Amino acid sequence: MPYDATKMADWQISEAAEESMKTIWQLRDEMGLQGDEVIPYGKMGRLNYAAIMERFKDRPNGKYIDVTAITPTPLGEGKTTTTIGLLEGLGKRGRLVGGAIRQPSTGPTMNVKGSAGGGGNAQVVPLTEFSLGLTGDIDRIMNAHNIAMVALTARMQHERNYSDKELEKRGLKRLDVDPTNIQMGWVIDFCAQALRNIVVGMGGRMDGFTMQSHFDIGVSSELMAILSIVRDLKDLRKRIGEITVAYRKNGDPVTTEDLEVAGAMCAIMKDTINPTLIQTVEGQPVMVHAGPFANIAIGQSSIIADLLGLKLFDYHVTESGFGADIGFEKFWNVKCRLSGLKPNVSVITATIRALKMHGGGPRVAPGIPLPMEYTHEDLKLLEKGIPNLLHHIRIVKMSGMKPVVCINKFTTDTKDEIALVRRFAESEGARVAVSEQWLKGGDGALELADAVIDACSENVEFGYLYPLEMPLMQRVDVIAKNVYGADSVLWIPEAEEKARRLENDPAKGDYFTMMVKTHLSLSHKPELKGVPKGWRLPVRDVLVFTGAKFLCPVTGAISLMPGTSSDPAFRRIDVDVETGKVKGLF
Repeated sequence: MPYDATKMADWQISEAAEESMKTIWQLRDEMGLQGDEVIPYGKMGRLNYAAIMERFKDRPNGKYIDVTAITPTPLGEGKTTTTIGLLEGLGKRGRLVGGAIRQPSTGPTMNVKGSAGGGGNAQVVPLTEFSLGLTGDIDRIMNAHNIAMVALTARMQHERNYSDKELEKRGLKRLDVDPTNIQMGWVIDFCAQALRNIVVGMGGRMDGFTMQSHFDIGVSSELMAILSIVRDLKDLRKRIGEITVAYRKNGDPVTTEDLEVAGAMCAIMKDTINPTLIQTVEGQPVMVHAGPFANIAIGQSSIIADLLGLKLFDYHVTESGFGADIGFEKFWNVKCRLSGLKPNVSVITATIRALKMHGGGPRVAPGIPLPMEYTHEDLKLLEKGIPNLLHHIRIVKMSGMKPVVCINKFTTDTKDEIALVRRFAESEGARVAVSEQWLKGGDGALELADAVIDACSENVEFGYLYPLEMPLMQRVDVIAKNVYGADSVLWIPEAEEKARRLENDPAKGDYFTMMVKTHLSLSHKPELKGVPKGWRLPVRDVLVFTGAKFLCPVTGAISLMPGTSSDPAFRRIDVDVETGKVKGLF
């Protein structure tokens, strides 16, 4: 029986569900794995990726399902809840099913977003471990990233203090790093706006090299992006060694190999290659692997997890960050290209609440009550917002797939509101399912599961939005016009000069395009809701990640270090000192 999600917080449901959760060994046996293919870690386990893939290499792949969403409100629309609910619904239908989700960052978990493990009766367990570090992948990524900065700053100090001959005695050759052209900063996995701009190396000559620097949030590290796209340990080691940390005064890059730190970085990260195995509250296996930002990086769980899931399950469900304009576009044109995998269907999560906001409804923000427009029937407001859903349906259809729209039902949604959304979505060629997984678990997601099973029976002519041979600036133009709905692209002169230089660099010919944009609007401006018309997409910079091989055009004001709000979640998180159990997570 589902838990009463109307009266129990997520952490309370998780705590209750953990009493009857499957052991890691039960999951192993149900997945057809052998003893050495699961590495125990408390209530969880790591999957021995290399061993499993070797044994199952000849098994045909299962069905590949992606979950995305419309443009969300700042509260989110339950995309992970839909992912977990779909797993539970497919399980109720007797299908062999599993999934993959991203690892949550501690920053949003302790801030306003929550742990991103679903909710109600459609969440993962154990919630505490999931929310507070799992098996330590993000910690390893931060340590590997920061040791590169340690290597850089120490090298700059030594080159300042020693002559070329003295450096040579120590086995070093002068790199001549330009202190005004440092590519990387430091990382910490919190939302810490006070660390966006800092000065390091203050003090005497033995206290480092004095220069401006910065902290970014841990999951924005290039190492996290790399983990999400590699296929094996050899690939991980190679890409780590190609990361550009800084530039020489002559303009040449300084890589982690130049600093002789790439091997140590890989040693710190070697165990991160293996996904963590947890489960839904109803016992379906879920892999957690990688956690890159969606509006900055690729925003997907890893290629490794998807390769594993498609061998282990008849139906493998993964998710893309935020709306189809960001997460699905990157899943479609970057992740699928890198993996060589072709999806069977994409599920678009939508809520009546978000569509009303896109129709011109009042401001929605964490920590303040929802205005009555969102909790009472208002068909006119809803109809004005439906074009946002239709736009996302068209994005998915451009890939060759016919999407399934999941109306993630809230208790305040009315039959007429749901019927209105259904009518418009079906007229655009999408399947539509109403799902109540938050309230009812798998039983509430049966309509969604049936729609997905039906969609997976169709042949899909999957194709990409642009060819890889297309130059960077032309790619951005195609994405802006076709995916975002912009009239054109406005390149800031400095960004245009950089883009043309990158286009003419043969070494960047195989790099992927990773757009950097707000998730709160189809445009670059978060305040522009619905489907904005008559606007141009400004590009102000292009970030270059030489290990991940990403060129990232930056639009709007995007920070790699979020800020902590005035009412963060950590105010309500505590430990029951009698039982040792964590309470207050959501």
